[in-house]
Parts: sequence; C-alpha cells; structure tokens
Amino acid sequence: MTFNDRSTLLDYLRTRRSGKPRDMVAPGPGDAEIDAMIAIAARTPDHGKLAPWRFVVVPQDKRAAFAALLREAQVVENPKATEAHLEACDRFAHEGEALIVVLSAPVDSHIPRWEQELSAGAATMNLLHAAHAMGYVASWLTGWMAFSDRVRDAFGGANDRIAGFVFIGSPGRPLDERPRPDPARIGTRWSG
Repeated sequence: MTFNDRSTLLDYLRTRRSGKPRDMVAPGPGDAEIDAMIAIAARTPDHGKLAPWRFVVVPQDKRAAFAALLREAQVVENPKATEAHLEACDRFAHEGEALIVVLSAPVDSHIPRWEQELSAGAATMNLLHAAHAMGYVASWLTGWMAFSDRVRDAFGGANDRIAGFVFIGSPGRPLDERPRPDPARIGTRWSG
C-alpha cells in the first residue's frame, strides 16, 4: 500500500488493525525493509531529542535461542510452570516472520521519564504503521515476558523496559475487525 494523497492516508488510518502473529506467513520483511521500518519508527515525538528507545531485531536463526530464554525465565519466575507454559514460550518465540523487541530506554535528563516512556510507545506505534505501509501486517504484544527482568536483561540494561514485541509478516488470512470505542464516549469538549 502506498499513500498517493491525503485521503489514502486517512483511509489507512481509519482501517488499520493488527494481525495475529500466529496467523502470519511468509514473506516477511528483509533486512533493508526492517531497517527502513526502524528509521520510520524513530520519526516520533521526542522531547529533548533523546531517542529514549531501542529496537532489537531477533533474526529467524536466533528464534530457538529466544525460546530457550523464555523457557528459562518461565521456570525461574514461575515455579508452578507446566509443560503447557513452556510450549507457549516456544510458540511465542517462533511466531511472525520478523520480530523486533522495542525497549523504552530513558536517558538521564531534565525531560521527565514519563515523557520518554510515552515516546517509546509512540515509536512502537510508528513501527506498526511502517510495517503496514510496506504491505505487511504487524502486532504489538507484551505478556509476562515484557515484565521479566531476565528477559529484559537479554535485550537491554537495568534502566530499560520492554515496550513490546512487534511481530511482522504477511497475513495468512483476512484480518479481524474488533469493536472500537465510540468516539463520543472517549472524546469530549472542555467547557472551561
């Protein structure tokens, strides 16, 4: 999909939706496309020009190592982990054709940490927009592993947080539409 005019962009924004990683199929983006997506994601509001986010690509040939990391973290952090929990780790690690771990990486600055974390969220959304604009489908997931220090430490430092795991691929089936909030319920006019 390309944006030839403003109405095309608005139509895209009105209909954008995520795809389920388990339904993604080949082809996925190549290295040059992933690099371009990251460059687009970095064009996000960033008060102070701090770039308080990082993007870590997990290549296909490292997905087994990622699965092993998730399994290890699951066993250490959840003493009641079952084989079903461990199998879920394996499935998660191998979904999608591409996987990018987005880190919120705040910088010591006069810019409040909260603003920097919001910027990381905006960068993650821009990554999804870039993937969709290039003709792929993407999904932003978190889950227990996004809050695991053990998993975080494999991708960043103690000051970082995992903003999400972004899976990218081609849709293996039509994307589902989900209910959206009523704009009249979530948008109001301030009366002073």
